[in-house]
Amino acid sequence: MNKVGRYRWMICGLVFFATTVNYLDRQVISLLKSTLSSELGWNDGDYANIEIAFKLFYAFGMLGAGRLIDKLGTKLGYALATTLWSIAALAHAFVSSVFGFAVVRSALGITEAGNFPSAIKTVAEWFPKKERALATGIFNSGTNFGAIVAPLSVPFIASSIGWQWAFIITGLLGFVWLAFWLYFYEIPSKSAKLSKEEFDYIHSDKDEMPLVDGEPDVAAVSWSKLLGYKQTWAFAMGKLLTDPIWWFYLFWLPDFLQSQYGLTATQFAVPVAVVYTLSTIGSVWGGWLPMYFIKKGWPVFRARKTSMLIFAFLVIPIITAQVMGSINMWLAVLVIGIAAAAHQAWSANIFTTVSDMFPKKATASVTGIGGMFGALGGILLSMLVQKNMFVYYRSINQIETAYYIMFVVCGGAYLLAWVIMHFLVPRYKKIDLSSAGNP
Repeated sequence: MNKVGRYRWMICGLVFFATTVNYLDRQVISLLKSTLSSELGWNDGDYANIEIAFKLFYAFGMLGAGRLIDKLGTKLGYALATTLWSIAALAHAFVSSVFGFAVVRSALGITEAGNFPSAIKTVAEWFPKKERALATGIFNSGTNFGAIVAPLSVPFIASSIGWQWAFIITGLLGFVWLAFWLYFYEIPSKSAKLSKEEFDYIHSDKDEMPLVDGEPDVAAVSWSKLLGYKQTWAFAMGKLLTDPIWWFYLFWLPDFLQSQYGLTATQFAVPVAVVYTLSTIGSVWGGWLPMYFIKKGWPVFRARKTSMLIFAFLVIPIITAQVMGSINMWLAVLVIGIAAAAHQAWSANIFTTVSDMFPKKATASVTGIGGMFGALGGILLSMLVQKNMFVYYRSINQIETAYYIMFVVCGGAYLLAWVIMHFLVPRYKKIDLSSAGNP
């Protein structure tokens, strides 16, 4: 690594920072749920509707963002997305009704959708295949870092200077990142800060060519063409089944700790932070494990799928969270934390399957398609399970039953996703989008 340079890891750090801000902005509302419910008169159904609005616009935002990032390029596209979602985050401070929050959450959803297509495309541009899962794991740990910082700061900001300032302060962080991004980032072929040795190392994969003369025009690669590939559907189905589980942790973990153990907003800060600290470890380890297998001589595809199967099995113990929690709250926190860590390890690898199988010019578009399916899965889970189930069981004072059902769903989702993905793409095949043949 020393001989070829480290500038690519600085770029990874910038993406980590953006992802941290992205998740910090979206998690603020879950940490203020009890405050907003008390001050604005919300119930669980109102909260679920607001989050459904976010997920719905996030879903369609992912589809459009992927195509837009492929057309504008990572530098301009990422900057535009971050600017717009930071404005949407700030706007939360100036609304007070359920409808108003639904509007600003919708705006946040459609703009925050630009983060992951931009991030995955950046990694594909700046890293060879053998390092992409590790780089993805590192930047994806920003989701956990944001989720750690949020409970350790947001409740205290809200209790000291008002809930509006929690949205304002977190929203302003995006503009800090923007200044660094515009100063430091260019694609490798345009970067004056990149050595020739590191440039050659980044483009050492034999089946990939460096991007030159700016970003490629992908207008001819239609969504219908991309949806004609089983590889696209494997990624989309994997996201459909597993993304909703992360949404569940993100939006309902504080409520679980409040309803099951009577913790206040400031009291659940540490348990939530512990869960996401474990998730950070899982994200980086998830990126390291396939790289370890590859260095042992395994083919990339086999290393990726084997790692994902291991992570799928590590989620299963979450079905015991209620039982463990009846013994001690921290046992439940530990089991949930391990499952969340396994999700992030899974996420680091499922994202990387896109750049494994598709050329760089289409990675953002395919990532956007998969992200849309993941968000739609979150919507379905909210509408069909969470919204009705939590309202019903809370009304009969059996909320622990609702959480038990959800933990069972969490435990089986990843193994099912792995089986479907394996069925669709049992062997590695690099997609050639210039080919006129059938997918």
